[in-house]
Amino acid sequence: MIQRIQTVYLFIVVLIVAIVPFWVNLWSDANGNEIYAQNEILISGAFYISAILALVAILLFKNRKNQFVLNRLNLLINLFLLGFFVYRSLNLSGETEVSEKGIGMLIPVISIVFLVLANRAIKKDEDLVKSVDRLR
Repeated sequence: MIQRIQTVYLFIVVLIVAIVPFWVNLWSDANGNEIYAQNEILISGAFYISAILALVAILLFKNRKNQFVLNRLNLLINLFLLGFFVYRSLNLSGETEVSEKGIGMLIPVISIVFLVLANRAIKKDEDLVKSVDRLR
């Protein structure tokens, strides 16, 4: 059923990952230029892939196991993004000039939280279905 709570969590992930990185700056370089997701092709592609996986997971509401696997894959992509941002922020802090880390670096963290909540709800539904099957 599409009205389950994991659908809401996954829809929040789609909105956060598809819209926010292109609206909020990820970091600023030493010259004061703000870097957005569309400036970095690899980062932009990872955000788009994450949004598409969350959208496909919403549409797989009848097959909870595949939905769970897609969410795990989405978690890996967001962990890659988080690792890249941590690496990038460590490089930015070692500069001689002042550079700024943007709030957009927290997008993968927020996305990971909602994906974990969605996976927990999917697991709960799967356990409920298994317990009902045992009673029959």
